[in-house]
Order: sequence, then structure tokens, then C-alpha cells
Amino acid sequence: MKRFLALLATCATVLGLTALTGPQAAAAAGCRVDYTVASQWQGGFQAGVRITNLGAPVSGWTLGFTMPNAGQKVVQGWNATWSQSGATVTAAAVDWNRTLATGATVDLGFTGSFTGANPEPTAFTLNGVACTGSVEEPPPTPGDGTPVGVNGQLHVCGVNLCNQYDRPVQLRGMSTHGIQWFSRCYNTASLDALAKDWRSDLLRIAMYVQEDGYETDPAGFTGRVNSLVDMAEARGMYAVIDFHTLTPGDPNFNLDRAKTFFASVAARNAGKKNVIYEIANEPNGVSWAAVKSYAEQVIPVIRAADPDAVVIVGTRGWSSLGVSDGSNENEVVANPVNATNIMYAFHFYAASHKDNYRATVSRAASRLPLFVSEFGTVSATGGGAVDRASSTAWLDLLDQLKISYANWTYSDADEGSAAFRPGTCGGTDYSGSGVLTESGALLKSRISTPDNFPTS
Repeated sequence: MKRFLALLATCATVLGLTALTGPQAAAAAGCRVDYTVASQWQGGFQAGVRITNLGAPVSGWTLGFTMPNAGQKVVQGWNATWSQSGATVTAAAVDWNRTLATGATVDLGFTGSFTGANPEPTAFTLNGVACTGSVEEPPPTPGDGTPVGVNGQLHVCGVNLCNQYDRPVQLRGMSTHGIQWFSRCYNTASLDALAKDWRSDLLRIAMYVQEDGYETDPAGFTGRVNSLVDMAEARGMYAVIDFHTLTPGDPNFNLDRAKTFFASVAARNAGKKNVIYEIANEPNGVSWAAVKSYAEQVIPVIRAADPDAVVIVGTRGWSSLGVSDGSNENEVVANPVNATNIMYAFHFYAASHKDNYRATVSRAASRLPLFVSEFGTVSATGGGAVDRASSTAWLDLLDQLKISYANWTYSDADEGSAAFRPGTCGGTDYSGSGVLTESGALLKSRISTPDNFPTS
């Protein structure tokens, strides 16, 4: 991965902004620009740009830079208003990110095309002030380098997921597909790759209840889940135990099964620091009151055996905070689950769920602890083409808000959401470019970047 670090050397005379930004904005006294090529393919690439304000607060900004190769073009951008004239590219603030407080960051990105070479941009400016740059790699992860080793037992503090140092953290990782169908994908080689090459923080274990799942063999599926928890623990990853209810959509249909299952896995795994419980995957066709009632009966079962672990509660409308049912986060805010140390699930599929869903998450994140326990880069069917722009806008937003996520799926299913090409799980390579789908390459490029786990 290429990373370009540009430091604004001094405060200088501010140039007038283009018509893209409206009124002239004040210059920052100092800033940092990180430019990253997340992925590259024949004739195209995806880049991320992070601006960090190191000076006084700024209201309104325009970033400028120069493409060294005349064949480099911005095709589509997000989180800013992008334009290009010749070799000069500008990205102007939009309404929701125009203000940058001291120490604040904003993430932008674009897909581009190129002919010939694809060198890094040069001559970064912020509000017309020249930037200088040098190559710099981020510091190594503290502690033993594993997510669990650094963060220990997690808990909810305010609206954040926090580590043993009471500092907010973001976990980034992958979800299995249904373990009744894709058990071949979860073995020593694949989990080694997930932990070491993908540098994943978590493995979500999707245990379907119906569809030839848990209800057909409770003891067998419980044992398989526990085995995967152990494999994640051995590699320093967190394990999200997902009681994957989908059809029927009312979780109360499986209430007795849930109580039996969670009593067993909570008692068995109570001494572990890496376990998170997700008690209902995607409630649908049911009221929030019914989901809340289910949660308030299952959570005490978990707490009786494991009082410390974080619990994720599904939300109405396929875990959309009710948006897919025409509602919003207010129903949860007004009537929260009567339990502590819990988070609320939000799921999205980038090609289907866009601005109004992102707006809901942006609002809700200041009022509710959210965990994106499942999302896809494609349509809500799990198939179709990767929506790279929407996926990246989502990932940038989750990074900005420190919301943890698990991508669907770490499997070789014959669908657009799968990380691997069909047949991959019959081999031993789970990291090479030849086995990754477009979705897999995109997620690996995001997950494998260094974590930011504060320890003080």
C-alpha cells in the first residue's frame, strides 16, 4: 500500500476559493494530508485522502493537488465536491464536513483512471496554502500486536465500544457465511490468513437457526461455534457469536432456542475476553416492541453466566434501526432495551442503502451505541456488482465515527458479496490477489491497514 504524508509547513496568505465553496474560508494554521492508494487495477485505481487539522478551527475548506501524469483523471469522488481542470484537482467541503475543529479529521476519496504510470499526486494545498510532504509509515500497534491482547475485555462506555483502558475503539473484520454451508472455509489456513494477512480484529460466526442450521442439530452447531471462538481467541481476534435469525423475522419464534443456546455458550465462554454476543441477526416484519421484549428475556440468560461481555441487539427492518420499515432511530432512543453494556445492530448493503441510511447512522451515532455487525458492498440480495463509491463512503463514515464492522462474507459463495472466488476454500490461499473478488480486495485493503487502539 502506498501512503503519502503531506505536512503544511507554515500559515501563508489565503487565496480566494472557487465558486464550489461559497464564501471565502479561513486557512488552517497547520494540517496533515494522508494520501493512500487502497487498490489498483488495469487502468484504474481507488484512493483515499485524509485531512487532519493541526491548527485553529476551520469553517470551509478546499483541498487542491496536482496529478503528475496527464493521463490521471478523477472519475468519481465522495465526501467532497470534486473537480479537475487539466492536472489540477480540487475537493471542496460539503455542508456536513465544512467545519474542522482542531485535531479533527475528514476522509475523502475517489476512483480514478490512468494511462501509463500512476504516481502519487503532488503540490497539496489547503485553502491555497502550500503543503510539503514526506513518506511516513504509522507507528506499530502497541502491546502484543493482537486486538484482544491490546484491548482486553471490551465494554460499552457512552455511545462507544471501549477497551480495557476505557478508550473508544473500532473493530474491523469479516463475517462467515452460514457455517452449515461453508464450513470448509473456516480452517487453520483461512483463520491464519484472516488474522495475519488481513489483520482482522474480529470474526463474526454466523450460525443460522433455520435453513438447515441450529434447529437441526443444537449440540453439533453449538460445538462448531465454540470451536471457532477458540480458533479466533488463539489468533488474538474477537469472536461475534451471531444467532442468525432471518426467516421467520420475529425473533420471539426462536426465543426458547435462543435461551438454550446462549445459556450454553455463555457458560462455556464466560472466562474469555474475546466474545461478543449478537442475539438476533435481522428482525423483520415485526415491531420494535417485540424485538425489545425478546432482548429483555435473552440478555439475562447471558448475564447469568457471563456478566461482562458486550451484547448486540438487532433492530427493526432487517437491523436498519427501522429505516427499511419507514421508521428511524427515534423508536429505539425513546424506548431502549432495559439492559446495560449493550449495542444496537445496524446492517446495510452499499448498492441498495445510501444517503438516507448514512444520514440515520450519522444522527444515531451520537445517541446510541452502534455496531455494524453485517454489511455488504453489493445489493441487499447479496449479489450484483460492487458499488465501490457507496462502499467507500460507508467505510469512511464508520471510520470517522469509530463504529465497528463485519463484512459479509469471508467465503467463496458464488455471489458478489463473497470475498473469495468460487473454489477458493478448496485450497490454502486466502490472501493472494488471484483468489480475491473485487469485494474481497476492497475489504482486505481497508481491514489490513494498521489499527488505532489507544492504551492511555
